[in-house]
Amino acid sequence: MTDGKKMLEIISGRQSDRKYRDKPVEKEKLNRITEAARISPSACNGQPWHFIIVTQKELLIKLADAASAKLLKMNTFLHQAPAMIIVIREGSNISSQVGGTIKARDYSLIDIGIASENICLQAEAEGLGSCMIGWFDEKKVKKILSIPRTKRVELIITIGYSTAEQRTKKRKAKEEVVSYNKY
Repeated sequence: MTDGKKMLEIISGRQSDRKYRDKPVEKEKLNRITEAARISPSACNGQPWHFIIVTQKELLIKLADAASAKLLKMNTFLHQAPAMIIVIREGSNISSQVGGTIKARDYSLIDIGIASENICLQAEAEGLGSCMIGWFDEKKVKKILSIPRTKRVELIITIGYSTAEQRTKKRKAKEEVVSYNKY
């Protein structure tokens, strides 16, 4: 089992990578990555997700086109990604839906966030880079991947062997964001 220091190293090493080698990602690694998402905790065990692993070159190009804007220089790096995981929000179970209604929270979005970060952390542990993309043409993505109209595509996560340098994280001071026992 990984100790706490090793886990913090994995978390610290994870960054949004936007440069990838032209090397396919092994199916075994992609399977472990999506397993990390599948076993994620969720409100009332609702598991409101579906994951599509995309490795086929023609589909990757179409998805990159649906998520990039050359004029805005937005997400143009997606054309380098050798794999993408599309995160789709499914319906939650009745317990989670009722709890969400009572508490005025959409727990499925929290659950999707947890599963998505598990994808990125497992990718890091596998020696791979990742980047979560929320800016894309959802209708095009649905059409490309035959996703039902009633489903919601929440994220595209790129996965690949990163060539990006490790960046220094710029975060608020611990004293600004952490306190004990009161605000």
